[in-house]
Amino acid sequence: MKKVSAVLMGAGNRGAEVYAKYALDHPYEIQFVAVAEPNRERRELFRQQHGISEDMCFESWEQILEKPKLADAVLICTQDRMHFEPAIASLEKGYHVLLEKPMSYDGRECVIMGDYARKYNRIFLICHVLRYTQFFSTIKRLLDEGKIGNLISIQHNENIAHWHFAHSYVRGNWRNSEETSPMILAKCCHDMDILLWLAGADCDYISSFGSLTHFRSENAPKGAPQRCLDGCPAAFECPYYAPKQYLTDNTDWPVSVISVDKSYEARHKALKEGPYGRCVYHCDNNVADHQIVNIHFTNDVTAAFSVSAFTKDCNRTIKLMGTKGEIRGSDGKNEIEILDFLTGSTEVIKFVPSKYGHGGGDFGLMRDFVKLVREEDMKRGLTSAEISVQSHLMALAAEKSRLEKRVINMKQFEEEIRNTV
Repeated sequence: MKKVSAVLMGAGNRGAEVYAKYALDHPYEIQFVAVAEPNRERRELFRQQHGISEDMCFESWEQILEKPKLADAVLICTQDRMHFEPAIASLEKGYHVLLEKPMSYDGRECVIMGDYARKYNRIFLICHVLRYTQFFSTIKRLLDEGKIGNLISIQHNENIAHWHFAHSYVRGNWRNSEETSPMILAKCCHDMDILLWLAGADCDYISSFGSLTHFRSENAPKGAPQRCLDGCPAAFECPYYAPKQYLTDNTDWPVSVISVDKSYEARHKALKEGPYGRCVYHCDNNVADHQIVNIHFTNDVTAAFSVSAFTKDCNRTIKLMGTKGEIRGSDGKNEIEILDFLTGSTEVIKFVPSKYGHGGGDFGLMRDFVKLVREEDMKRGLTSAEISVQSHLMALAAEKSRLEKRVINMKQFEEEIRNTV
């Protein structure tokens, strides 16, 4: 059976520690032969882990694409605003592409990439890993089997967890929409994709409310310095005090993000000098810390989605209401309940927790991508770019609704974007 050869663009957490790990666990299926990463330490670590020759290590994705085609596939795991150009260039070069979400911060670029998915005879998947989880794929199967009759409405919550939000959306890479993308896109394009998939119809109207309420300078404890390690008087009372999260015995994610060197000394230095040591009330963040989205689909299914930074748990909970019953679930508990209106009975489905991230979705996505490339199966796949455009436009429309405080007509919204292409 053919082994897939691959190139990684962006050897950060998602690229090196999540998706590329599949190659270390399944070396007979896929092998990385080149890497592009501007951080020398991360680039060298990836080179050593995957046995890549030094002449196949590059600082930028442009350097890779200047070369003749090096492999079957490319994984693009760069930052949000560095997706469009390498994706288009890779498709034109003849690579199959796996692109980290979100596709782009710009609706126009999303539409163009969807068009390219149709134009080129390439596999082009987006990393919407939730479709590959046991949890959501089981819910989809139950709906398709008519287990609760006709689906009428969905209530879906994403509980980010206070510490996760502080890490990623206050101190971290996705804190400022002017540099990356709005939180509802960066974090919740996953959820827009799942709601679209489960509803089984296009979205025609969307509205949203939310704001940045808490992580603001006026809410800082009295006397709080710019950095947690600079003698904060609220160190023992503040749940966001950086050493509580980053200077413990745990060096897995998210701690692994702040420094390639996981030693205490290196992490302490990172908090003294880097972005993750800043007071959460004195950062340059501007993304909403809570948001709700109301969605109407063309088949009259409605959905209410809520995302919040202010939760203890980091999970997703969902309730689907149908004409014959309900489905309730928590991916954090690995459990689904099916309630039958006629009999009054409750069926419980429990899953064995996966050792892979996103409830096994990270593994499922990579397995599917490798299989499609190996078999040269040009079917669209569960999360093709062509399919994924709509969920990205839904997230962008939700942000437009939040800012303008009005209902967005999705057909008009998409037409406005397409007229600029």
